[in-house]
Amino acid sequence: MSKRKNRPEIPLPRGWPGRVKSAMLHIISLAKFALAYTRGWAVNSPVARVRLKADNERLRQQIALLTEEIRIKNARIKRIPALNRPHYMPTERMAILELRAARAWSTQQTADVFLVTAATISSWMKRLDEQGADALVQIREPVNKFPDFVRYAVQRLKALCPSLGKAKIAEILCRASLHLGATRRTARRHLSTQGRRMPMRQMNARRLSLYRHAEDAHPSGGAIEFRCFAQRRFRDYLGGLR
Repeated sequence: MSKRKNRPEIPLPRGWPGRVKSAMLHIISLAKFALAYTRGWAVNSPVARVRLKADNERLRQQIALLTEEIRIKNARIKRIPALNRPHYMPTERMAILELRAARAWSTQQTADVFLVTAATISSWMKRLDEQGADALVQIREPVNKFPDFVRYAVQRLKALCPSLGKAKIAEILCRASLHLGATRRTARRHLSTQGRRMPMRQMNARRLSLYRHAEDAHPSGGAIEFRCFAQRRFRDYLGGLR
């Protein structure tokens, strides 16, 4: 109790209710200064745990700031009627679908995040492989040769899956994804002509052949990353076709 009595108190200025908004900005600025000072000390600490804690707190604040930025932008867009909202550009549609794959979102989750309908996302997926200048979904750079494809994959993996953003891993994933895409199209044709599910034995055999192909092409161990990746993504690519 004595400590509380001895604590100095900052008196409130006259007419303070009229300066609440400017004071709020000063509060946040002072808090930012205090955090920067504390983190600067922690980053230079000889204790590894303290440095890790400082980096963790920095990343948590960055996530909080990005979340608030998204909330503000979404609030503005939501006030515009759906029919009057600007359309996403073809490259932006591709970026959305890439983020959906990285997040393992459902169609509805993706639609809710980007303020469109689930039918719109489904339409983008159905028309994903359209070619030409009028294609609904396009990548940022034209890809006509496999090295260009690998380079583009490395750039996107570094943005969405940084731990896998290496050229060797990207090349394995590029080759495997092309086979998966062909398998998906074959499965769709099978469904449209037969009107029934693709046999599970056939899909498992296809997946096993992909694993063996990767292991034969890269016996040094690069296929391990592909195997982990493919096991997580195989259901996303083919689960909806069964």
